[in-house]
Amino acid sequence: MAKIKRSSGRGVRRAAKSQSRAAGARRAKAKTTSIVDKAMGILPFTEEQWSTIWLTLIIGGAVGLAFVIANLAGVPAMAQQQVAAMASDAGFEVKQVSVTGTQRMDERQVYARALAQRERPMPQVELEALRAELLELPWVKDARVSVQLPATLAIDIVEREPHAVLEKPDRLMLIDASGVELEPISDEAAAEMLRISGPGSAQQVAPLETLLAAAPALGPQVEAAEWVGNRRWNLSFKSGQVLALPEGADESASALVKFARMDGQNRLLGGQVATFDMRSPPRIYMRVPGRADAVELGDTEGTP
Repeated sequence: MAKIKRSSGRGVRRAAKSQSRAAGARRAKAKTTSIVDKAMGILPFTEEQWSTIWLTLIIGGAVGLAFVIANLAGVPAMAQQQVAAMASDAGFEVKQVSVTGTQRMDERQVYARALAQRERPMPQVELEALRAELLELPWVKDARVSVQLPATLAIDIVEREPHAVLEKPDRLMLIDASGVELEPISDEAAAEMLRISGPGSAQQVAPLETLLAAAPALGPQVEAAEWVGNRRWNLSFKSGQVLALPEGADESASALVKFARMDGQNRLLGGQVATFDMRSPPRIYMRVPGRADAVELGDTEGTP
């Protein structure tokens, strides 16, 4: 006679719990995947870019781990070589150079120095040495050098601003506000720029700017400035007239302010006087073409 075996209720309950746990795991996984998908959807990366990012992180982690292990083993030089070799094999080497920020300077000067890093593994790129080389270029005020994995060397240049033209015995040079010589400039291109001359005048550009700022109404009318005897300025105006200023920063600024006040009252610029001499304050002397002697205007201290 056949026996009938009854299933135990405990087995049924165990199977039900197992199915419940599996269903919960599936729901949790689906929820997690949904959250990750939403997060990745928010970020501005394509699927290909995400693959590159994850690959970079994985390889970078492996390279970092190898470096740490080699250092712990007491062979840092070997560690660096090993890391460089791994990075190069993984495609982490300079294959292209990106230059930004250049507007006036010849960009080829930057590339000529950066291309020495071509085909070099990223861990061996000498960023500070390259930056120091770039700072030697006349136009470069500052330079930021960085690597963009996996294969780009990025260079951002901050250029100097042209400020004036320095008259040298054999050529005209464009200079910035600190007197740094940038490049030669033609006479035609320099026509509307302030010209500076005299031995040592390039080092006096900043003080000259301060001097002209004392009388802003006269600044646009100044065409050239000559640094005389390494101690004082002669200013030439667009009218063709010349103003000789005294020595000393305070004395020359005071004289220029007085001259601006007098010009506002009596229209000195554009008149018959060729030279105004204020080297002996508070007096001012004027030289008129056709007259042998200078005419003394008198004491300017009382000028309102």
